[in-house]
Amino acid sequence: MNKFIQVTRSSMPKYDEYIDEIKDLWESQWLTNMGDKHIRLESELKQYLNTPNVTLFSNGHLALESIIAVLNLTGEVITTPFTFASTTHAIVRNGLTPIFCDINPNDYTIKVDMLESLITDKTSAIMPVHVYGNVCNVHEIDRIAKKYNLKVIYDAAHAFGVTVDGEGVANFGDASMFSFHATKVFNTIEGGALTFKDPSLKNVLNAYKNFGITGYESVEYVGGNAKMNEFQAAMGLCNLRNVDQEIAKRKVAFERYMENLSEMKGIKLSQAQNGVKSNYAYFPVVFDGFQFSRDEVHAALKDENIFARKYFYPLTNSLECYQGRFTSEETPIAKHIAERVLTLPLYADLKLEEIDRICGIIKAKVTSFH
Repeated sequence: MNKFIQVTRSSMPKYDEYIDEIKDLWESQWLTNMGDKHIRLESELKQYLNTPNVTLFSNGHLALESIIAVLNLTGEVITTPFTFASTTHAIVRNGLTPIFCDINPNDYTIKVDMLESLITDKTSAIMPVHVYGNVCNVHEIDRIAKKYNLKVIYDAAHAFGVTVDGEGVANFGDASMFSFHATKVFNTIEGGALTFKDPSLKNVLNAYKNFGITGYESVEYVGGNAKMNEFQAAMGLCNLRNVDQEIAKRKVAFERYMENLSEMKGIKLSQAQNGVKSNYAYFPVVFDGFQFSRDEVHAALKDENIFARKYFYPLTNSLECYQGRFTSEETPIAKHIAERVLTLPLYADLKLEEIDRICGIIKAKVTSFH
């Protein structure tokens, strides 16, 4: 039986390092409600991301819901269907209407030259998504947003630590949401954060994630419960110390895939973006003109105990819960990519010989075809 290889594996600190980090929680017995570790992690993330305003959440999705609510968005929000369900759900759960823009065929981010055609008098914001660590055309989005007086919220779940011409992605738009889910480059087990331009949002966001409470006997907002607990923050403090080494290991794995697959016909690989320092979050492969379909390659890998992921498939505008409301026919490029993309296993501790085996199975499909 071949070794079981998942599409990703959570980065974790050494056991003793985490135990040492959480030891004092047994003394303080302060386990949640923005304790010492929560405060420290926010401070260290500001430094790492080189951004002035950070607030932590129990997960990225609730962070996204909260910033939409706090910015008092109305009507329509332009976004992309080539994303995880969370992006669209956060808009809809706030009573707003997502308007779907297609994506670029090369980096899979929102197609900026289509944006203006989708803006109406009901549009209040643009919510682009940085995909697989690829960064949206932030400068053109900023130009369009200023022209039409729109807010910009980036779903930066995939883009932790990524920079554009030396500037951290946390500093673009009005706000950015980062996911710290266990599968991400940087994790706090579950968790997330918002970075934002306007410092006055800090107190409001902190209230929103704590039932809207603003004082001992005061509840000014209809908030929820989205506080990061101290055990999550402790994991974040440990992982942040090691994240640069983790990204460096991911880069080695990424480059081994490129060596193996870059000459294969009918396979499209992600290309480096100009000026972008990547975090090597994912390794997407688009099987377009390959002898076998994406689903056949997926099945062949699964037969060998290798679990790749059809990510993102299906598109959010074709999910069952939105049937009759939206259609993927409006975003043909996204539909084309979603039907052909497969993200191959990629994580810091993935061995080079395991990558060779994964690529060997894909190459063997070609050999068997001939």
